[in-house]
Amino acid sequence: MRIIIAGAGEVGFHIAKLLANESQDIVVIDTDKEKLQKIEGLLDVMTYRGDAASFQLMEEINIEEADIFIAVTQLQNTNLMASLIAKKLGAKKVVARVTNPEFLERKNTLNLQRAGIDMLISPEELAANEIANLIEESVFNEMHSFGSGALNLFGVFLERKSKFIDHSVRGIAQRFGDRINFIPIFIIRSNDGETKSIIPRGDTVYREGDHVYFIALEDARNSIYEYLGKKNEDLSDVMILGGGRIGKKTVQILRQHKHNIKIIERDFAKAEDLADQFDDVLIIHGDGRDTDLLEEEGISELDAFVAVTGRSETNIMACLMAKSKGVKKTIALVENTEYLHLGQDIGIDGFINKKLMAANSVFKHVRKGKVLDVMNIFDFPAEVLEFRVKENSKIANKTIQEVNFPREAIIGGIIRKFQGIIPQKDFVILPHDRVVIFSRLEAIKKVEYLFS
Repeated sequence: MRIIIAGAGEVGFHIAKLLANESQDIVVIDTDKEKLQKIEGLLDVMTYRGDAASFQLMEEINIEEADIFIAVTQLQNTNLMASLIAKKLGAKKVVARVTNPEFLERKNTLNLQRAGIDMLISPEELAANEIANLIEESVFNEMHSFGSGALNLFGVFLERKSKFIDHSVRGIAQRFGDRINFIPIFIIRSNDGETKSIIPRGDTVYREGDHVYFIALEDARNSIYEYLGKKNEDLSDVMILGGGRIGKKTVQILRQHKHNIKIIERDFAKAEDLADQFDDVLIIHGDGRDTDLLEEEGISELDAFVAVTGRSETNIMACLMAKSKGVKKTIALVENTEYLHLGQDIGIDGFINKKLMAANSVFKHVRKGKVLDVMNIFDFPAEVLEFRVKENSKIANKTIQEVNFPREAIIGGIIRKFQGIIPQKDFVILPHDRVVIFSRLEAIKKVEYLFS
């Protein structure tokens, strides 16, 4: 596929990085020479310096040959204008990044689709929704739903008290018999500073500190809670550090669920605006790193602390401080993907990275039409994909055991007629089934072949 990305910032860079791993034909456009040089030095992509919202530039890069045009610059108007021009000149599919939440309202989205923009993404909106999900679900640090919740992906660290530890995947499954309602699909294990990734098999043994990703049915939560040695708690009292776009959107979502919310904002003018907008939220003007301020505001009585300022280091330090005061769940917005699997080691319950979320939302448009959903495993060359089985797919009407499935991939679950299933080896895959699969990048072409 020929993919053109307008914007060499963090979101554009990460999308280009993920796509470059798959040998796609990629062109990155930006007005910033240094950003383009950085991308060119690190990735196998072509770069082009110039304004994406230019008819002349679009013609020079042969936009009519583009399978997908993705506009993710920092400027919303540039993204919208560039996408409309790209579509007008022949790009098959266009995706635009927006910051104004009004554009994401259904009526406005439909109007833009009629104008030619196929998809809108808002990294800030994606981040806020993920934060809200993590607050509603206190146990897990990553979540993703497939088929409206028929199957769910849960990420969690195994602590010492967990009943999983020192037992094999097969051993745990045998305790449930035919009632097994969850399966591990990926394990990230750190030993002496080295991190390795494991696709679990029957004889794989769970270890303390493992970061395990499960695919689970709707009713599996209580089973997983029991074996984790945890229970889901009501996180009703929430403090948010940072009143920017992500903080503001998070408040809007949490208010719908009747949470008690406080916001700490360092900028006085912004704090005043927040107070005008949210009459039922306590707005505090101050520095969230100030221990005395946090003590005054009753941090030890909070259920959740969310740090979403523009500085990753501030967010991490504030969350560590909150955790030391007994806050049940802490969530930090970070830009550096190296932090994402260190949560258990440093004591933070969840990390949010908006550029990776944006890449996930774009990816389902990059993958071929048979992929219904896709989720990247943070900072690992692996994906969780949801495929639809067609009448003539090579995998159709065969048992899982009969399918020559690559070792670098694993079937996590099946959705059939809106019902989730954790399949056994003798399970027959039928046309119209939706299959959720974990795969390393090197095996994705083999997996796609089975569904072709």
